[in-house]
Amino acid sequence: MARILTFSRDRCTSVEQRDELTLVSSCRMQDTLTEAWTEVTVQLPGLEIVDVKGAVLRGARQEKGDYSDSLKKLMGVRVGPGMLKIIEGLLEETSCMDMLAYMIEECCHGIILSFTKGVLLQSPDVNQHEAQNEFYGNMVRENIRLYNRCAAFAPGSSLVEGITPPTSSTIRS
Repeated sequence: MARILTFSRDRCTSVEQRDELTLVSSCRMQDTLTEAWTEVTVQLPGLEIVDVKGAVLRGARQEKGDYSDSLKKLMGVRVGPGMLKIIEGLLEETSCMDMLAYMIEECCHGIILSFTKGVLLQSPDVNQHEAQNEFYGNMVRENIRLYNRCAAFAPGSSLVEGITPPTSSTIRS
């Protein structure tokens, strides 16, 4: 019997408000080869990173370990445009820093998206499909960074139909 290669990946990013001035975003990623987590604590209203933690619990390239000390270089950075470039510029090169940088960027995106909660509460009723498509389409047009950030705003979704996919220069500007 032939061997069939199987690979699956789960990633979850969540944000909680710890108190009036503190948001904590965590990203957990688990796939066939790797298990890792990151956590970013942000001070409001300036969205300044006041703490960062992360670890690889299981990895294919022997990168297992706590990377919190290396990630502390990100403290003082403000969450906003160009985060991935800033993160990659501050972190040292190791076999797993690309993955951790991506996960920290996901935490930052989660923080930004948490501010859309009020807007989402104004969305049309679920039975009003055309109104929902227009509402969410306009939301993505107004903030193109939302494009392809979740399954609902992924290419091919009716919610982003007719929206030109952003280029890296569109997103980073």
